[in-house]
Amino acid sequence: MKRVRVGGQRKPWRIKEYLDGINMDMAMVAATLKITRPVVYDTVSGRRNNRKVLKELLRLGCPVNLLDLPDDLKQLDAA
Repeated sequence: MKRVRVGGQRKPWRIKEYLDGINMDMAMVAATLKITRPVVYDTVSGRRNNRKVLKELLRLGCPVNLLDLPDDLKQLDAA
């Protein structure tokens, strides 16, 4: 059975659509967190699982089903 990495099922286009809908973009998320844009882009695309970025997306109300969260963040979301 092939193992799927966490973030591999993330839906980047839907996340971008969500951000557009709240008048945000990934560059603004990066500026808010004071991190580089590639960290945000790589996290949204599923190449990374930067917890700061994922927590900020949750805080902004991004639907959890778009994020394919790591287990530790799934527990935070359930709380």
